[in-house]
Amino acid sequence: MTKRKFGLGLSLMLAAGTMLAACGSDEDTSSTDTGNGGEGGEGTEETSDFSVAMVTDVGGVDDKSFNQSAWEGLQKFGEENGLEKGDGGFDYLQSQSDADYNTNLNNLIRRDFDVVFGIGFLMEGAVAEIAAQQPDAQIAIIDAVVEADNVASVLFKEQEGAFLAGVAAALMTETGKVGFVGGMDIPVIERFEAGFLAGVEAANADVEVDVQYTGAFDKAELGKTTANRMYQGGADIIFHAAGGTGNGVFTEAKERKEADADANVWVIGVDSDQYDEGQVGDANITLTSVLKRVDNAVFNISEQAMNGEFPGGETVVYGLADDGIDLADSRGAIPEDIMTQIEEFKQQIIDGDITVPETVE
Repeated sequence: MTKRKFGLGLSLMLAAGTMLAACGSDEDTSSTDTGNGGEGGEGTEETSDFSVAMVTDVGGVDDKSFNQSAWEGLQKFGEENGLEKGDGGFDYLQSQSDADYNTNLNNLIRRDFDVVFGIGFLMEGAVAEIAAQQPDAQIAIIDAVVEADNVASVLFKEQEGAFLAGVAAALMTETGKVGFVGGMDIPVIERFEAGFLAGVEAANADVEVDVQYTGAFDKAELGKTTANRMYQGGADIIFHAAGGTGNGVFTEAKERKEADADANVWVIGVDSDQYDEGQVGDANITLTSVLKRVDNAVFNISEQAMNGEFPGGETVVYGLADDGIDLADSRGAIPEDIMTQIEEFKQQIIDGDITVPETVE
């Protein structure tokens, strides 16, 4: 995107140049030292003049899941390129409702960020509209496809990671019943569901799966009540793909573990490694997490754009073979023999011997 320059008039420019010369070069050199934290700099490293920002969906930037992963990727990019948070560096705007999407996207574009990310399928319409209105802007959308030359679309093979989660759940359940809690019933969440069901089926077709959608990504209370019903109904492992709503699933499981240390309740997290969310005293109820490396995608697209290779008009897809999807370390919660079976399934998917369905048949 072409940077906008605000002229101040020739006389003011000359005056500013004179003042800077009089003040010496201290300010000029200090701004190029951020990449090394101000210690041991060689005096030659310069910060990038490239800037990047993102708009969250309604789950919030600290949802401990999808948006948070994207923000971590943006922060890493900023730190590795000597950028600071704010205009001219890296930043985010948080959406309180879908009515904020267009406004936030426009806000960041007007603040002259070189690339603006729309995080989540729910922003598809807003990104398409703003991209048409702002043809010089470079916009990337996660989890949706927008057909526009100035939009890079990023998708993931969520079904592949969810398949492995299904295998883990089917081999670990003691009750023969597990659960899936989805947020909104949209294609990306259906891919999680389809993969999970296929993984359970492949590992143990006798295991029953209770599937429930809450209709929201930002309602932890709905996640809690849904998990309560599932645990009450006999499920001992619940996989959630519900963003901030999934925090309620963890809350319910932890309360049950606190009330009864012998309670056999587990949660499979999503997007980020949610191990810390499952800590209950000395115990932990997080079985594993399906890692969706939104952080890697955001970092990679930002780097490409900075190098003049923004993939506008393209759709980039990340899966197990691309290190875009994986299963988190279970920290010993899953026995070694079961982990071996999971790894065998993983390799079969990477090799193309297993094609995981994207939709629920």
